[in-house]
Amino acid sequence: MDEIDPQLLRVLRAVADHGSITRAATSLGSSQPAVSQLLTRAEQRLGHALVLRGGRGATLTHAGQVLADHALHVQAALTAAREDLDAVGGLTRGRVRLAGFPSASSGLVPTVLARLAVTAPGVRTSYVEVEPPEALDLVRSGEVDVALTFTYVGDEVGAVPDPGLVTRALGRDPLALVTPVDAGRPGGPDTDRTAAAVVDLAAHRDDRWIGGCPRCRGHLLASCATAGFTPDIVLETDNAAAVVGLVAAGLGVALLPRLALATTVIPAGVAIDPVDDDLARRVEVVVARGAERVPSVRAALDAVRSAAHLLA
Repeated sequence: MDEIDPQLLRVLRAVADHGSITRAATSLGSSQPAVSQLLTRAEQRLGHALVLRGGRGATLTHAGQVLADHALHVQAALTAAREDLDAVGGLTRGRVRLAGFPSASSGLVPTVLARLAVTAPGVRTSYVEVEPPEALDLVRSGEVDVALTFTYVGDEVGAVPDPGLVTRALGRDPLALVTPVDAGRPGGPDTDRTAAAVVDLAAHRDDRWIGGCPRCRGHLLASCATAGFTPDIVLETDNAAAVVGLVAAGLGVALLPRLALATTVIPAGVAIDPVDDDLARRVEVVVARGAERVPSVRAALDAVRSAAHLLA
């Protein structure tokens, strides 16, 4: 049986990601003719058509997709072999690239990176802040090794699991209703709100609302629909501090996750009240299947798990 070149798997993965042989070649630092020749030779050698070439780009055949699905696993295995070999030689080397969502950047991520600095001082780390859909794409393309993401109840409905990714739950991130305080009513700025009762969103059906990222906005719409109304979303920002400032100015109310609130200064004129626990989001860590074998990725996963105490 003909051996399969790991470079072929990387090329097929790049074609799948970019939809074009030319763009795939550019992403791999190669030329379009070189990539086309590699694909043609592979198809002749393996006896399978791998790529369908068209005027608007290129797509993989079923055989091509089968091979492309193995690309990340093979790359992870090669990286693991390199790092294991370095370890045998007494080296402490490696690299791990992380991605995470905005409210994780100020809470979870510093704890994870600090832990890595202690447990794996020879490992180079990098971090990029992106929303979960983009983070998953970065893991699929091999540009990121470990992604911190979140999902809401109902997100999994109709979703097709990605066989190339492994997702582990870390914990829950409860949501809270952020509203301006009326000093003349119970629960004003001088009231201890730590034992506040769960707030019914329907009580705020007539308020103006502040939305967040597209997924958070969708969750807000779905949550309010369950409560029997459609929120009047008049302002949108992903910045938790900006949301609190807008609320303090009396410009609207909002739902914010505890991770975001934990590192945000809450002025006296703003109330933070818990909402139904079913609205909490699940925080997860995602890696490519097989990546756990890479020592630096394994160290990062251990650091991520050690930070899970910051969640509910």
